[in-house]
Amino acid sequence: MTALVAGLCGVLGLLIGSFLNVVIWRVPRGESVVHPPSHCPQCEAPVAPADNIPVVSWLVLRGRCRQCRVRIPIRYPAVELLTGVSFAAVAVRFAGNWALPAYLLLTAGLVALSVIDVEHYLLPNRIVYPLGFASVPLLALASWGEHDWTAFVRALMAACIAFAVFFVIHLVSPRGMGFGDVRLSFVLGLYLGWLGWGYLAGGLFAAFVYGAVIGIGVLVVGGAAARKRPIPFGPFLALGAMTFVLAGAPIIDWYVSVGT
Repeated sequence: MTALVAGLCGVLGLLIGSFLNVVIWRVPRGESVVHPPSHCPQCEAPVAPADNIPVVSWLVLRGRCRQCRVRIPIRYPAVELLTGVSFAAVAVRFAGNWALPAYLLLTAGLVALSVIDVEHYLLPNRIVYPLGFASVPLLALASWGEHDWTAFVRALMAACIAFAVFFVIHLVSPRGMGFGDVRLSFVLGLYLGWLGWGYLAGGLFAAFVYGAVIGIGVLVVGGAAARKRPIPFGPFLALGAMTFVLAGAPIIDWYVSVGT
């Protein structure tokens, strides 16, 4: 049953990933994500249904628009694959759990936000706010289904704590921590807190570890040019959170065993 759920969620993730590509392109530009239908940004030719199959169409078209032959960035199939694989992994983690829809929503939101942050140094309110507003009732539903209202109360408390901590960091170093990261911390606090206090601490700490290690690597490899460009923190927040959502239990168990 777990394999079946993972497979179905993986296929769903591929389809959602195709839509996320639309979100990633249009939201930073202030465009509607539903109108007009998918089209080539270069020649504006509508994308036929046969050319809109996740990953497959990009391979068949050899990464080019059927009409004008302009290159389609590899980011498109990469987002679709990432979303599909991530959905399957989340399904394995939460198979048979009422929290599955909530964490699938989180996954989709973090994929879109991470790519937008890398490309535009922006975490749009048009994504963060709907993600947060939808997450509260979904996690409440999960608590109702799992008969664990303590988890929901803890999630709300964790969200407020995460927001307060990141808000203080933003006040101390506004250039190092944008307010978009502060808003996102509230959402991540909800999801990590629903799982447990250890998940909250570990997920947020992991984000800073990823940021330090990868950031130093980018600076070393990129040289002087890389030092002039800001490094978006949103992807590191997403990576830290998803690390503990998917593998937090063994990490926490290992940490406790080492400490004792």
